[in-house]
Amino acid sequence: MRRMRLVRLIFLDAGIVAASVWLVFLLRFDFQIPQLYMRMLPVAIFIHIAVHMSGSFGFKAYNSMWRYTGMGEILLLLKVSVLTFVGVIIVNVSAHLLVPSYRLPISIYSASGYVFLGITGIRIVSRLMNDGFVSSGAKDSFEGNLLIVGAGKAGILVTKDIKHSKFKFMNPIAFIDDDPTKQKLEMMGLPIVGNRSYIPEAVKELDISFIIIALPTAPQSAMLEIIEICKSTKAQIKIMPSMTDILDGKMAVNMIREVSVNDLLGRAPVEINTEELRENLGSECILITGAGGSIGSELCRQLAVYRPKEMLLLGHGENSIYLIEQELRELYPQQVIHPIIADIQDVSRIESVFQNFRPTIVYHAAAHKHVPLMEMNPVEAVKNNVIGTRNVAEASDKYGVKRFILISSDKAVNPTSVMGATKRAAEMIINDQNAFSKTAFAAVRFGNVLGSRGSVIPLFKRQIENGGPVTVTDMEMVRYFMTIPEAVQLVIQSSVLAQGGEVFVLDMGKPVRIYDLARDLIRLSGLEPEKDIPIVITGIRPGEKLYEELLTEEEGGVVTKNYRIMVSRPQDVSRSELNMVLGVLENLCKPYEFVPGSQQIKKLLKQLIPSYTGFQEEPQVGTQELERIKTEVQAGI
Repeated sequence: MRRMRLVRLIFLDAGIVAASVWLVFLLRFDFQIPQLYMRMLPVAIFIHIAVHMSGSFGFKAYNSMWRYTGMGEILLLLKVSVLTFVGVIIVNVSAHLLVPSYRLPISIYSASGYVFLGITGIRIVSRLMNDGFVSSGAKDSFEGNLLIVGAGKAGILVTKDIKHSKFKFMNPIAFIDDDPTKQKLEMMGLPIVGNRSYIPEAVKELDISFIIIALPTAPQSAMLEIIEICKSTKAQIKIMPSMTDILDGKMAVNMIREVSVNDLLGRAPVEINTEELRENLGSECILITGAGGSIGSELCRQLAVYRPKEMLLLGHGENSIYLIEQELRELYPQQVIHPIIADIQDVSRIESVFQNFRPTIVYHAAAHKHVPLMEMNPVEAVKNNVIGTRNVAEASDKYGVKRFILISSDKAVNPTSVMGATKRAAEMIINDQNAFSKTAFAAVRFGNVLGSRGSVIPLFKRQIENGGPVTVTDMEMVRYFMTIPEAVQLVIQSSVLAQGGEVFVLDMGKPVRIYDLARDLIRLSGLEPEKDIPIVITGIRPGEKLYEELLTEEEGGVVTKNYRIMVSRPQDVSRSELNMVLGVLENLCKPYEFVPGSQQIKKLLKQLIPSYTGFQEEPQVGTQELERIKTEVQAGI
């Protein structure tokens, strides 16, 4: 393909040179070329072509693409033309000395000027057609007018990309830019109609259907403000990737994407000490439980960057473990990876994993996390989140793990659900283990992560794709949100800070009202809330809160050297009471007595966690009643 392109260019340039020389001969002799010079014409054409081609290849004029011709390419062609002019004079004078009858008129040397104009002109026309200034004759069918925010280099690239696209559906008609020196000027043939405050008016006046924000280097605060202004219009909003994504190779400049909920968070990117992490993790054997889940798989991706000695990917689902294993092997072929299919509830299997692989750092991400489902299945919540955590924690202590990091939840604070209560119980287990172990046990607590399995964002998107309605439990419900990579970066940083006994709490930014989130997602899809997609209030489900908390009043919180991470030290619990309740809970989970078992489980969780409000029956379970329940369970009553 490249060779054919080169051959076509050579023949085209040779034709322009030949035509230029012939034109000069015609003009010199008033279109009546004498027979003597007619015989010299082919020789003159050959000399011009040979000298011009030598100069073109010498200056690598055929290495540039015509559709991107600029001043650099024009200067290059000028150099070739000057060289051709000088070269032709030298060759013709030399030929005349050898063959005195071969003598061309001096005006023939002006052919180099015509060659320059012809070759440069055809390249400029190609560039103008590529930039959309010259119509190629094809008729485009546009779905709507486009307003581009940002009249800088990025905006120009976006405009070019849209004009050159084979699938054009947007018609660029104007720019928005905050630079006062650019106002009322034109860029790429499009007017700059105003600054960001003019966006709503421009959308109305110019009948804008699409807005592209082409500001890859803009700070997040400015981006958030511009997105908020754009959201007040009916136009569909798209965005150019950030410069960070472009430099990291995640996205190309011309990969225009939809505005996501991530963009609406408006927080500064996480700052981590890469060298510190590499020093702390580079020589370790790391076990990640729940490695196939949303958080677990991202932990695997980010930990692999620091090239640990070994990575143990433990999970219950074979497909998810297979997928993350294949992804890591492709990205990091030298990394030692051991995929392990195991259930953390199986104490003997967990024991064998620790005995065989001897992990030195454990990230415990395996858990049941869906609030309404766990409310209906408290037995499974206890088995996985409580008993499973105890199994992994005890094995970590027994086999000399250096650091154990539990992935916890803001729902563990003053829990109202079985899920939240079991996560708080898990925190209590590792806090107790830390008091008697050489292993440093710590927990990391954060809120909802955008896009994780079972989270509200994928649900809303599916509902919007299906035409609605979008279901919101309560108009006043608020939640903290983070992106999955953001949360995992802070989890890894917390694991390096851990000395033992801490609960690390991640800065989640400002809480987001779920109702507003639903409206934003509908708007970002190019639809209008309530008109195109209805929003239905369904009522709070069992175990849900109107708002989440990150710390209890007793815990407090102190900022660490990473300002995005706070640390607290929860109050110690009675080891004897904890072990008694855990023993009874474990026995209650064995018979699968769903209704009575569920009530007794909630009662026991209330006994262990006084702030748990998911069970309202007043009399707490005392020691004697615990023993009675335990006896009844063991007797099969």
